[in-house]
Amino acid sequence: MEAVFPRTTSDFKTAESLYAALRVTPPSTRTNLKNYVKVFLGINVPDRQICPDHNSPMDYLWNRFSVDTQRVSGAQRRATNDIIVWANRAGGKTELAAIATLLDCIFKPGCQVRILGGSGEQAGRMYEYLTAFLRHGFEPFLARPAQKAKCRFLNGSAVEVLTQSAASVRGQHVQKLRCDELELFNEDVFAAAKFTTQSIAGVGAAMELISTMHRPYGLMQKAVSEAPKSGTPIHKWCVWEVIENCRDRTCSQCPLWSDCQGNAKKANGYLKIDDCITQMRRASRASWEAEMLCKRPSRENIVFDEFDAAVHVQPVDYDANLLLYRALDFGFVNPFVCLWIQVDDNGVVRVFDEYVRSRATIDVHAAEIKRRTPVHEEQVAATFCDPAGRSVNDVTGTSTVRELRALGITVRSRRSAILEGVELIRRAIHSGDGKSRLIVSPRCPRLIEALQCYHYPESGGAPGELPLKDGLYDHPIDALRYFFINHTRPEKTTTRRY
Repeated sequence: MEAVFPRTTSDFKTAESLYAALRVTPPSTRTNLKNYVKVFLGINVPDRQICPDHNSPMDYLWNRFSVDTQRVSGAQRRATNDIIVWANRAGGKTELAAIATLLDCIFKPGCQVRILGGSGEQAGRMYEYLTAFLRHGFEPFLARPAQKAKCRFLNGSAVEVLTQSAASVRGQHVQKLRCDELELFNEDVFAAAKFTTQSIAGVGAAMELISTMHRPYGLMQKAVSEAPKSGTPIHKWCVWEVIENCRDRTCSQCPLWSDCQGNAKKANGYLKIDDCITQMRRASRASWEAEMLCKRPSRENIVFDEFDAAVHVQPVDYDANLLLYRALDFGFVNPFVCLWIQVDDNGVVRVFDEYVRSRATIDVHAAEIKRRTPVHEEQVAATFCDPAGRSVNDVTGTSTVRELRALGITVRSRRSAILEGVELIRRAIHSGDGKSRLIVSPRCPRLIEALQCYHYPESGGAPGELPLKDGLYDHPIDALRYFFINHTRPEKTTTRRY
């Protein structure tokens, strides 16, 4: 069909009137929203899911817009309006969040949006996108000209950029908080930000955590791992969801082929293929996988970088034919840890259970350890612990080791350097002959997380440098360390003549 264009002044006025009416009409469907953004902002948002467990960028935008505009029944009601966006570098996260902010302010009267970036520059980048969008004919919606870090709309909505400080965040009561590049946040600021959102009529409270996942021990990793507990949805996409469509290249000769496997032939994004090839060649493999493929965060600063859940995490249970050991690390504010361990005939260390708890007394821990131990105390081959447990407390006049002994749990320990135990764990994970001699049960999530996240200080893991004692990942590792130190070097026996 041939396109029909306005031919008279009346036709032009009608077209302008229709265009103006469409600008103020809330998109009622995902397709309408995509077209709205394309027509009024000139952006064609990628809308194809390429990887099986991913989303498209358009999925995110529709989710954010429809969360307040679409009526849902009780059965369909979301557990939370919060969302986590895990996407690649240059994946359009910040620009899309700016589009979502504009839509919130135009179509949700009274909606208060705050932008909190991992740095002032990052927060300013989202706001710059927003103010650029306003120049696409949206200035009449403003109550007054946009200021350097905030703007207000005629319908009572407003946007403001917050600084990366607890003082800036505290006292805020807003409907939408967009946290851009969460990985760069100060932990105290993030903790304060969790209490800033509240709903008003027609607009639900929502906190958005937006970032690439750089580190396996960063805030983004923690947010993603905790998301299932709160029912927070994770919208994830990588380079294949945003790369341009590949039409005239020979796959077998393309440097991206080993990762792409033809994905770019199905894509409809905007990232130039040549740019992606250049970036891949510049980066290390670990960085490419973390920053662009969103496979896993870079493990370059991880102590046990060869630990692989696919290899080392396997179902394993107590075996009555093997000796049973326990390993303890003491803590009160930081967690107290107990691991149940056996070693099979091939020398494979099998960790089949864990107990991790904070803010409980030794008698509580002792009762739980006994309850979960599958044999009587006298049948436990040995319980290894932190040598510091021998120290006498100035207030109680006793030591943790003595308290445990009084409660029926005999422990023993051996002094050693941290790096000695770390090296023994490394050897079990991947020994010189290429074999693995460590299996961890899925029932030990805290130990598994610690093996994946135990890391050196940000300055890097130079030879001889100690891993970071963060009070979180070090405690399960310390318990495992005490097992290896004591089991590898058993107590010496002394023969005396009388």
